[in-house]
Amino acid sequence: MSDLVTLSIDGIELAVPKGTLVVDAAKRIGKDIPVFCYHPKMTPVGMCRMCLVDVGMPVRDRQSGELVLGEDGNPEIRFAPVLQTGCTVEVAPGMVVRTNTDKVTDARGDIIEFLLTSHPLDCPICDKGGECPLQNLTIRHGKDSSRFDFDDKLHSAKNVPLGDLIFLDRERCIQCARCTRFQSEIVDDPVIAFHNRGRHLEIVTMSDPGFDSHWSGNTTDICPVGALTTADFRFGARPWEMTPVASICPHCPVGCNTTMSTRREAKSRGQKVIKRIMPRQNERVNEIWLCDKGRFVHHFADSEERLTKPLVRQNGDLVESSWEEALDLVAGRLQLAKGAVGGVASDRLSNEDLFMFQRLFRQGLESSNLDISNKLMGGSEIVAQVGITEDSNLKDLGPGDAILVVASDLHEEAPVWWLRAKQAAERGASLVVLNLRQTRLDKYAQLSIEYEQGEALSTVHKLLNASKVESEPSSEDPILAAADMLVKANNLVIFYGAEGLSFHETESLARMLGNLLLVKQMGNEGENQHAGRVNNGLIAVWPHANTQGAFDMGIRPDYGPGYGAEENPGLDAASMYAAAGNGDLEALYLVGADPVGDGQLEDRGSLTFLVVQELFMTKTAELADVVLPAQSWAEREGTYTSGERRVQRFYPAIPPIGESRPDWQIFSQVGERVGLGRPSFAPSLVFRSIAETIAQYEGMDYRTLAWSEEQWPDVGGDDLYYGGTSYDNKSGLGLQWPVAAQTSPVSAFEHLDVFENEKDELAIVPVVSLYDSGTIIAKSPVISSRIAKPVVRIHTDEAKALSIANGDEVPLIYNGSSVLVTALVSDLTPRGVALIIGLARNAGPGVAQFASEKSD
Repeated sequence: MSDLVTLSIDGIELAVPKGTLVVDAAKRIGKDIPVFCYHPKMTPVGMCRMCLVDVGMPVRDRQSGELVLGEDGNPEIRFAPVLQTGCTVEVAPGMVVRTNTDKVTDARGDIIEFLLTSHPLDCPICDKGGECPLQNLTIRHGKDSSRFDFDDKLHSAKNVPLGDLIFLDRERCIQCARCTRFQSEIVDDPVIAFHNRGRHLEIVTMSDPGFDSHWSGNTTDICPVGALTTADFRFGARPWEMTPVASICPHCPVGCNTTMSTRREAKSRGQKVIKRIMPRQNERVNEIWLCDKGRFVHHFADSEERLTKPLVRQNGDLVESSWEEALDLVAGRLQLAKGAVGGVASDRLSNEDLFMFQRLFRQGLESSNLDISNKLMGGSEIVAQVGITEDSNLKDLGPGDAILVVASDLHEEAPVWWLRAKQAAERGASLVVLNLRQTRLDKYAQLSIEYEQGEALSTVHKLLNASKVESEPSSEDPILAAADMLVKANNLVIFYGAEGLSFHETESLARMLGNLLLVKQMGNEGENQHAGRVNNGLIAVWPHANTQGAFDMGIRPDYGPGYGAEENPGLDAASMYAAAGNGDLEALYLVGADPVGDGQLEDRGSLTFLVVQELFMTKTAELADVVLPAQSWAEREGTYTSGERRVQRFYPAIPPIGESRPDWQIFSQVGERVGLGRPSFAPSLVFRSIAETIAQYEGMDYRTLAWSEEQWPDVGGDDLYYGGTSYDNKSGLGLQWPVAAQTSPVSAFEHLDVFENEKDELAIVPVVSLYDSGTIIAKSPVISSRIAKPVVRIHTDEAKALSIANGDEVPLIYNGSSVLVTALVSDLTPRGVALIIGLARNAGPGVAQFASEKSD
């Protein structure tokens, strides 16, 4: 039986999948049925009645069941006596839909008239003006006059803070419930709800603090009126005044597609500023959603505290300098150091930046002392072989498929991946979570296995061994049940992180998980493995937006660009910092790294020369010989490679701050001075060199990365009532580079011997919070109340032994110094660990020591 259903809409015959709603079927042929409460990503409720249409069905003979034909030989159609809601009625064979009859037109006018009975007439000052579905549909379908008395309008509060980020104008709300349904249905944060009844119905917050969700900003996008607005954009600009610029979120490895809305402002001396960040549709990546960090943490880009000129140390002080003087000094001093020079760069930089950085060091300074600043986890070379395959889409996972998440809290580390894993489980995919503590993803998992600290590798090793043997799954042994579930899945996607693990442990973890993807299972088509097939593979939950790209570009001491092994490996970041202290390293070039501020360096040690390239003056920059002002991602163009290895372009939105320059250009200009030839004059040319050098990027260029196609649902067009204020994607969907398993067999990976750690001491485990403190987030004041405060979570028994009570301020010895943290004591915290939140993660796991305990 065909899954397609044939029907007619306004005389146009079409075939759509079974189960399609009438409103969506009409959308596919360009027939826009107006809606307010309906949203293509949510379950229909038929509340607003704006989508009323005439629906008719073919008449069948009651006895024979045959179609009754009219005089013209066509099936006779009987229309329902009342109009039907197009958002709740599914298509049926032979159905005839009429969307523009007089009956339908009158009904739409009545609905608009009713909605406006208590709606304020403040369109000229409303934030939604210019992109308001109610305004647009009123013009299109509204009546010339109203039967309701203006004096009977109900007035409500117009500036109600639902939380620190979202404000509600109760007069404007039309009770469509899109916002409350999104929070409960899509992201499972039912923190806002309806209160009261009738004309007094209103949205209220159900959490403390108010609107406590990582996803609150999305409700402003899907609100069909100006009832919900954000704290940083409310009364900030009109849509027609702003210029939309495509970008990529710079914060986490998901690579969400965004749009930056910019405008020139007098208070910024006529310069363009970012007024808001909006989602840009990419159904392969973030669909049309965006977490609040991606939406609100952008104010650092045009902060008044940005570095604007090069600084050179003279007579003990950093003073402003010309670029020529600063670059000459940097190049000359680095050349003097040659092999005794090291470079540490942030994995927030673009591929173009990082490629030119390693080129400067490997070719210009003859040094492989290269690393990223927060080297928290390994396994990129394993991802290059068995990572999630090209053309995969997490949205396609469902019944018969499986997802495994190990040592990662996706809700905090990569919220959109958490959302997509959750939705896959809701569609029927089997979800298995392995961690040393509970996370929000456990709620949707078929199996949630908690191991003790130090047992992550041994637990995964048991899972791997169990997957290699044919055995009956045991309900009493969750490892056997998980192995059976994962290996027999049609498709298997594995996420792994670094919670409670060192860099080398995550390297071993990645190897074992890679072997799990290589396990062969007898199926209908013979033996097969998951690695190399679409919608299968490994995904590393990297700490930053371009950690994958940093490894691809060769920002590591042991592998060059494209994972070519170094014959003479250099020093990693930790070793470079140690060498800086004992005099074995003469010069250090830091880009987006603050080891002094992060506690990795006490001072500049015995370095003869220190250069820092940054956005802001950091503690490390204060000690530097030269400080070079870099541009943020919002001021230039470039590419990031996401954790799914999708290479995506971002574009310049605002002019450069002061005399700041893009990082790749600075490296090129230093490189010219050390004999590397004329510098590249455009990032597209740098990317061309990347594609010529790195096999995985072969065939890519800025043009191919900018390809786009029509996506479903059709969101972001002129009819903002359908999907909300989300931008369609005309600037590029990006390209995934292929893994080795797609084209050739991959051998099993060797991994470290597995053993369980001693558990006599209380182990420190840094835990990620979405709003972990840092230089960038600190420069976005709108989010300041959400920045994670330093906290230690310990089990009740261990707290009692340490004489620590819930809420106590206790000094914790962490990262070489004493830090005052708040103790949160609970039976839900695993025994044997001190979960640290709100502190830098670069120290990794260790042994917890409290100052009072140490002094005893």
